Amino acid sequence: MKNIVLGILAHVDAGKTTLSEALLYHSGVISEKGRVDKGSSFLDTDGEERRRGITIFSSLATIPVNDTSITLLDTPGHVDFACETERALSVEDYAILVISADEGVTPHTKTLWNLLRARGIPTFIFVNKTDIANRRKIDVLEELKSQLSSGVVSFLSTDTDAFFEDCAACSEALMKSYFEEGVLTDREISEAIRSCALFPCFFGSALKLEGTKELLLGIDRFTLAPDFSPNIFGAKVYKIARDPDGARLTYMKITGGSLALKDSLKIRGEGGEVLYEKVEGLRLYSADKYKNLKRAEAGTIVAIPGLIGTRAGMGLGVEPDDAGVLSPTLDYTMILPAGSDVYEFYLKIAPLAEEEPSLSLRYDPKAREIKVRLMGEIQGEILTKMIADRYGVDISFSEGKILYKETIKDTVYGNGHFEPLMHYAEVRLRLEPLPEGSGLVFVTECPTDLLKTNWQRLILSALEGHLHRGVLTGSPITDMKITLIMGKAHPKHTEGGDFRQASIRAVRQGLMKADSVLLEPTFNFEIRVPENLVGRIMTDVDNMYGKTSAPEFSDGAATIRGYAPVSEIRSYPVALRAMSRGAASISLTPGAYLPCHNAEEVISAAGYDPELDRDPVGSVFCAKGAGYAVPWYEVDALMHTENPEERTDGDGDEGAEAVVRATSKYRGTAAEDKELMAIFERTYGKIKPRTVAERVENNAAGEKKKRKSAQDPRRDEYTIIDGYNFIFASEKLKALAKDELSFARDTLVRILSNYASFKKSKFLLVFDAYKRHGGEGAIEKCGNVTVVYTKEAETADAYIERATYGMAKDYAVRVVTSDYSEQLVILGCGGIRITPQEFERELEAGDLEIKSFFEKQK
Repeated sequence: MKNIVLGILAHVDAGKTTLSEALLYHSGVISEKGRVDKGSSFLDTDGEERRRGITIFSSLATIPVNDTSITLLDTPGHVDFACETERALSVEDYAILVISADEGVTPHTKTLWNLLRARGIPTFIFVNKTDIANRRKIDVLEELKSQLSSGVVSFLSTDTDAFFEDCAACSEALMKSYFEEGVLTDREISEAIRSCALFPCFFGSALKLEGTKELLLGIDRFTLAPDFSPNIFGAKVYKIARDPDGARLTYMKITGGSLALKDSLKIRGEGGEVLYEKVEGLRLYSADKYKNLKRAEAGTIVAIPGLIGTRAGMGLGVEPDDAGVLSPTLDYTMILPAGSDVYEFYLKIAPLAEEEPSLSLRYDPKAREIKVRLMGEIQGEILTKMIADRYGVDISFSEGKILYKETIKDTVYGNGHFEPLMHYAEVRLRLEPLPEGSGLVFVTECPTDLLKTNWQRLILSALEGHLHRGVLTGSPITDMKITLIMGKAHPKHTEGGDFRQASIRAVRQGLMKADSVLLEPTFNFEIRVPENLVGRIMTDVDNMYGKTSAPEFSDGAATIRGYAPVSEIRSYPVALRAMSRGAASISLTPGAYLPCHNAEEVISAAGYDPELDRDPVGSVFCAKGAGYAVPWYEVDALMHTENPEERTDGDGDEGAEAVVRATSKYRGTAAEDKELMAIFERTYGKIKPRTVAERVENNAAGEKKKRKSAQDPRRDEYTIIDGYNFIFASEKLKALAKDELSFARDTLVRILSNYASFKKSKFLLVFDAYKRHGGEGAIEKCGNVTVVYTKEAETADAYIERATYGMAKDYAVRVVTSDYSEQLVILGCGGIRITPQEFERELEAGDLEIKSFFEKQK
């Protein structure tokens, strides 16, 4: 017998539960079809489900059809319970997507369709309520083809040439077979359905049992038995619930081998620990009734009582864990009756988080509050009723707060080092932005000869298992690829936890250097409104920072689709009903996370300081037998490993060798100079201030008064430029250097000569490791520009340090470099630093000034 798990999904009020009743009735499971509006449906067994007339919890029923045994998995249709629906998808072999003929493809229908496509679940479509619809079947079919897939094919008649032609258009394999044979076999069509190239579409009325039997027979005829490994055990946990006696139930689908009573299950804990639990029962449920099994074969969904270490989304045996896509967008505070012990109550209701993981139920010890995340008001009402029924406590919720996320604009490198005494780990990561909705992706490119495979796996595991927070508001990061590019362990002192520490610090340090973006959740909306209100609706959406597509008009009404920030549109349904006097309707479904429309306001209100977070942004190094903390902006210069992706080498002529250092994030402000001076003095001790250093200190303190010439005898300014560092920091010169380094070097000399002649300024341009004339170095004069080629064994850093120290006595010395170590030395020698980017802007402004001067002379 063929066994398949068939999920049934729909937008609320599309008739999903009514269709389930019809399928159960046709198969003989029930003798009388129940009604949702009368609270008598077979699968809605919860009291709140019957009272509200909606499905809240997924439920099961077994349907026999000819040689096929169908496990029907009914899921919630309301958007507030979409997370429950998504978890059920992990165990489905096929799905039925129910669509109301009049409503067509709603935003939530599109969300469900995208979830089904992301998981590759073959899908049958049932267009319901055709008996009362004002639309023709052909029009609905065309909408399905345009909104969902061109592979949607009507299965009203399955033995005609027109039917075979429609199917053949869905795949090359079908087209080839049809041209050769003139017909298509059921097996060929079934293969196309299973590969998601073809989507059968049936029409009818579930309430009147029209077209429902044809759907059931079509599922029997055009589905294939799933392939399961008979010898290798695997299972997927999709739901945790409790029976009427309070026993904890773990719902899982056996995906390989089998599971018998008294078998021992190996359960992986979230912290990496392993538990072994014995199977004390195997229940095969149908609605709220069940029968006990001695063994469950592959393809069977069973509920196991008593397991304590399982969680929704867990994979057992060879199955990996399953992470969902949908998540709540609002965070609430639970309000308890006066005098309640908040923490004790939190411990009491903690099992609710097992049944609905998306709640993210947690206790805030500082505020002494219970926090919970919800998809919407209906879910909040259900949770309130559930807590009152189970625990006898009446609660309420505060106004929901928006759940933001963060990502980055451009690629950045993050470095982490963890080396307290007797510990050691170093990690280098590359952080790259990904398209919206990608989530977090963790990979490795680290050579195994530099870091063993077991350490790399440990690092990836640590990264995947951690909640990484951004540096703008402390919100979770997303849409990012994090690549391990280098790591280092100590042969004696490295432990697994060391790499976890280094990895987390590397992510945080990279984020501190990145250009971060705050993301906010959006709602997709569909508004149906009388034509005379279209202009008002469009204006409202624009005022909510939303976007719309062109309105669609039909029979005096209009349909407007689009999206808007959750923070702006979540209260709009009430305003819309009042404004239209009930004539307009709106449906909201979770949309994408997009750049926040009021990011500055949100970031300011959050008041988040990333350096005070429990996840550190800095690293720990070791010196003189003790570990010491290093701030994030000093980590790059102290790393023990070299990252080839951050190093750029220029190949010059005549044996020239340019040494280019990594650029820093510093911008050369007076405040940062003061901070750097403090770092220098902490590292190397107090220095005797020179006049230029005193000027830095006074500028940092806000003193802008000019000194008298008797107090400051240095009237001339000297600018020292690290030549190769500047060339490779300038996009224009860097492009020239790719073809010929000497040309870029000569171009820089020419630019400086023109600028120096016009400004009457003095410049010292230093190029290091220049091999000519026996490696003795050279000095050339070009007007007010002195060009220095250092000796073969002398770096530009060393030369600039020496020159700055000597010249600072007589000149106000500026040094142009992006090298962080050199910046510290410059300050210690009494110089003022300036970044290549600022100096290039200065040169560009000077060039414009020169051109303007000569134009006036004409």
